[in-house]
Amino acid sequence: MKISNVLVALDVESTGIWIEKDKIIEIALVKYMPDGKKETYEKKINPGIPIPKAVTDLTGISDADVKGAPSFEAVAPEILAFLGDADLAGFNIKRFDLPLLAREFSDIGTRFEWEAKRIYDAQMIFHLNEKRDLSAAYQFYCGKELVGAHSALADSEAIYEILEKQVAKYGEGQEDLSVLGKFEYSSFMEFYDADKKFCWWHGKLYPTFGKYRRKTSLDDIVKTEPSYLQWLLKSDFKEDVKTMLRAALNGEFPVRQKKG
Repeated sequence: MKISNVLVALDVESTGIWIEKDKIIEIALVKYMPDGKKETYEKKINPGIPIPKAVTDLTGISDADVKGAPSFEAVAPEILAFLGDADLAGFNIKRFDLPLLAREFSDIGTRFEWEAKRIYDAQMIFHLNEKRDLSAAYQFYCGKELVGAHSALADSEAIYEILEKQVAKYGEGQEDLSVLGKFEYSSFMEFYDADKKFCWWHGKLYPTFGKYRRKTSLDDIVKTEPSYLQWLLKSDFKEDVKTMLRAALNGEFPVRQKKG
């Protein structure tokens, strides 16, 4: 592959998937030159907040691993200098890595205008060019064409066959369907209510809508603008959410129930 401009492939690991709140715990940048030379920048970063167990299980990075690592503010000049005027590449970087990186820079008063750069997002290219429907999954796992695709009966039977193959492929010797439960990612984004109006983050509830969306916790809203919650009580939210809001206005906040 030939490149006409410097290209930096990047990836970040973080404490979670909330762009507005979560913090980077590791960053890796690989710079590719048009002449074939390559440079690498890799750094663990102390996020200043606890790393959830689910993230440690996924990335292998624990609180102990970043205890002596520098803060993002300390390494920000190095990152900017390494990126320079390079084009950028990654997997899902337009929706996650770059917005998160930009927010980290913004938090320390630095602008990172990645939108002005040329971006090559391998995930977007992959999703635009390769099928990801049930027929494609059936072909991948079962090794045959799905006859009668988009027929409700054919699709339903295909789903069962796919699950069988997934248990065999990912079940590590177990045969029970429940083994696929290990791929539950709700620990990264756990909602308080069925309509997903409020979500847990580090033990506190945050609204997922409106002007405080994922930025201000429920208890802080009670302190700074309780009238906003009074206004929400007049909306068409379900009664469980309204009951929770009334309790919060009275100083009683929900406690996150641990799973298992």
